Amino acid sequence: MGDKKVFHTEKAAVTGGPYAQAVVHDGLIYTAGQGAIDPETNELKLGSVEEEAELALQNLKIILEEAGSSLKKVLKVTVYLLDMEEFARFNVVYKKYFGEDLPARTCIQAACLPFETRVEIEAIAHV
Repeated sequence: MGDKKVFHTEKAAVTGGPYAQAVVHDGLIYTAGQGAIDPETNELKLGSVEEEAELALQNLKIILEEAGSSLKKVLKVTVYLLDMEEFARFNVVYKKYFGEDLPARTCIQAACLPFETRVEIEAIAHV
């Protein structure tokens, strides 16, 4: 059993919260929840569920790739939506990133998300 390795990249959004962007352990990477923060400017960008999903998935993609993984290596995704009525609209953006080789996924409605965002996404992938 290997040691856990905390992973961080400046290329993805950094909120300054007391958590790691990701943790790598035994060939798996566990990401923190990603939301609507522009990875280039590090600014919160509230908008439609589609706009926020794009930013969250961009950040997720960056973290995975910088850590030596990719969206193609994602095994499990957890999605938190502020409003389940936006589920179908969210899925349109999600499919652009994951294509046909879809990971397992759980999607739940959350009563409230950090920074008043509409979506937060976390993943587990192999490295």
